[in-house]
Amino acid sequence: MGKLNIDTDYVAQLAELLQRTGLTEIEISEGDARVRVVKKPAPVYEAQVAARPAAAMPHSVEAEVATANAPDAAHPGTVSSPMVGTVYLYPEPGADPFVTPGQTVSEGQTLLIIEAMKVMNQIRAPRSGRISRIFVENATPVEFAEPLLVIE
Repeated sequence: MGKLNIDTDYVAQLAELLQRTGLTEIEISEGDARVRVVKKPAPVYEAQVAARPAAAMPHSVEAEVATANAPDAAHPGTVSSPMVGTVYLYPEPGADPFVTPGQTVSEGQTLLIIEAMKVMNQIRAPRSGRISRIFVENATPVEFAEPLLVIE
């Protein structure tokens, strides 16, 4: 069996192209030579729905606001963070938010993104309903089990 000659710079350029374009796979062939680069999609997490007393939230400005609205924070439709990371309410800068208060959402719809270890994790609605309250602000850190929003 002969040694396989691979141009790693070329493969790196293809990987960069995948990153820039949002594609998940690219294949190039020339004669008998073929190069295929595949990027695994980011995992999708189902949001946790759990009532959590306001007193158990980490102390922050958002926690103080949520404490003032404790009935909302203890709502059985509270969607909590499944991980530690940075929350993004917009798919990209300048775009409309994923959801807004008063908006009706469907089960499985993306509510927001949490970046953890440079991976963008889509947080999806665990059920259909209406967004009544959003507890977090864009581009702020969130803790595991921290209330994110309420779906009524």
